[in-house]
Amino acid sequence: MTTLKDRLAAGEMITAPGVFELISALIADRMGFPALYVTGYGTVASSLGLPDAGIATYTQMLDRIAMICERTTTPVIADADTGYGGLLNVHHTVKGYEKAGVAAIQIEDQEFPKKCGHTPFRRVIPAEDMVRKIEVAVDARQDMLVIARTDARTGLGLDEALRRATLYAEAGADIIFVESPESEEEMARIGAEIDKPLLANMVQGGRTPMISSEALQKLGYQIAIHPALGFLAMGEALKTAYGDLKDNGMATGRAPLHSFAEFNELLGFPEVHAFEKKFRELSE
Repeated sequence: MTTLKDRLAAGEMITAPGVFELISALIADRMGFPALYVTGYGTVASSLGLPDAGIATYTQMLDRIAMICERTTTPVIADADTGYGGLLNVHHTVKGYEKAGVAAIQIEDQEFPKKCGHTPFRRVIPAEDMVRKIEVAVDARQDMLVIARTDARTGLGLDEALRRATLYAEAGADIIFVESPESEEEMARIGAEIDKPLLANMVQGGRTPMISSEALQKLGYQIAIHPALGFLAMGEALKTAYGDLKDNGMATGRAPLHSFAEFNELLGFPEVHAFEKKFRELSE
């Protein structure tokens, strides 16, 4: 199987849909994407029903991420927030994520508790403290890629975000993620000034303009994550389907539905039936 590292080295553009629980992961895994992105926002929302505001613990996130890695074959990029604490926490987080099967771990320079990257009032730690986190992460990993994210653009401006991005690249991060640039011109400048693979965060309704993967590649980016697409689509689909049920007392076709037979196949029921048939025959 071609690894994420191989694709980056070959100069490929990587488009990664956001997955947040096992149904979204299983569906995306079969569609031929080069990577999947485990979104912290979506994972916290789907497992706890709470905002992405530093509430989920390392253990809670690792449990969900490990299950996604186990049930899929596509390389997984996983959100690890701030590393869940200080330097020792970062060390254990990197070890745990890599043992779970993660191909690339994302660590950001926000203060704890962190907030979603396209919401206001985010504050960042000193750049030197984040450099140490990156150094610890690089030392702890064996083969997993390290993504360094800076949230400095919104509160401190693009120049400071670029200064931090440069420091993080020099500290050994494999991929640089400047969160929430606010125009294509800013993104072009990031692409021109940072000599490492760059990640763009495409969030519907967020601060950054929505741009195709092809256009992002021309701006100097190599990874485009779409973390919100799945859970926003799911939310709207459920509103439509449940609204149909409430209004009509049954599903009338207002909402398109996944085939039940295909859903059974997705979850692995054919293997269950084959197992039962095999051992029923052996016992007869």
